[in-house]
Amino acid sequence: MVSVVECKSYEQAEVEKALSALLTPLGGLDWVTPGMKVGIKANLVTFMKPEAAGTTHPALLCALAGMLKEKGAEVTLGDSPGGIYTAAYLDRVYAATGMKEVERAGAKLNRDFSVREAQFPKAHAAKTFTYTGWLDEMDAIINFCKLKTHGMMSLSCAAKNMFGTVPGTVKPEYHYRFPDPLQFADMILDLNEYFKPRLNIVDAVVGMEGNGPTAGVPRTVGLLLASDNPHACDRIGAALIGLTPEEVPTLKAAVKRRLIPEDIDKISTVGVQWKEKIIPDYQLVERAKSLRFHRDSNTFFGKISASVMDKALASVPHLYPAECIGCKECFKICPADAIEMIDRKPKIDRKKCIRCFCCQEFCPKGAMKVQRPFLAKCLLK
Repeated sequence: MVSVVECKSYEQAEVEKALSALLTPLGGLDWVTPGMKVGIKANLVTFMKPEAAGTTHPALLCALAGMLKEKGAEVTLGDSPGGIYTAAYLDRVYAATGMKEVERAGAKLNRDFSVREAQFPKAHAAKTFTYTGWLDEMDAIINFCKLKTHGMMSLSCAAKNMFGTVPGTVKPEYHYRFPDPLQFADMILDLNEYFKPRLNIVDAVVGMEGNGPTAGVPRTVGLLLASDNPHACDRIGAALIGLTPEEVPTLKAAVKRRLIPEDIDKISTVGVQWKEKIIPDYQLVERAKSLRFHRDSNTFFGKISASVMDKALASVPHLYPAECIGCKECFKICPADAIEMIDRKPKIDRKKCIRCFCCQEFCPKGAMKVQRPFLAKCLLK
């Protein structure tokens, strides 16, 4: 079941009322017991102010922390954004994203920067992975994400938010291990299956459209979503902004793994009539409209043709030189070493590029954008 309620602003009174209404159909927080350690896994992707709509808004996190404290829980909030996973780095992220307000509301900000290794034999892709150790101290995890477009996954919402359980400096390695979007999606689903968040909440009061997940622009959606199933949240969230499971690798994988039904009408919802809230002109990352050729042909020629067409039509990161400040962030983050700096501008080696879009995601000026080849634009109009 997915609960959907309206929330038109981040004003304290409205946020508290909306959160209470959101959680009531799901049993509220009755599962929380005194002394329980609850970890809130927020989206703190980078040094972004709350109004930029790239991170979970602190007003919502403060309200949730207050509700949990009333139940007697010990609340810790954390994430591992892209970058080094150290106290100094995270303190800068906490300050920029407004998380000091959450601390004043009674929650602790994570200060445990240990990393651990997981063995997960049941995984489809990530049978072993590195994760942030603070999560082991939690009795329950609440996954509180932001609704955004995404260069590689088309959508950043509940399932994708759990990639923040992987330490920032290790993230590029996982992009290299799982360069295909569907492989990467299976890895994301494995993380969700391993950590099993007790509750998933989507901050869609103001989402991000366009060149997401960090360089897009805010877009008012006016909703909050919640479910015990992250993929059900994502299915409704995707539909709200005009995305289908075929366009979102994590949803495509979730349907294949029978974690959600293929038919959206089989996902029960309560609250507002969400179909009346669909935004038809929500600006998507161009990759979301890309075309992927099936590789299920039994012939050698069919497989080769599909591979060639995949490459010919695949979206790629593209530099807009006028917006580039030569900061080298893309050069430093690229897991495939596909970028070199020439005359203070990045040049991408297309033969090495694995199309993980890390350069696009972490460009501080949005100078790297997702671009479809001319042929794809003609075919997919």
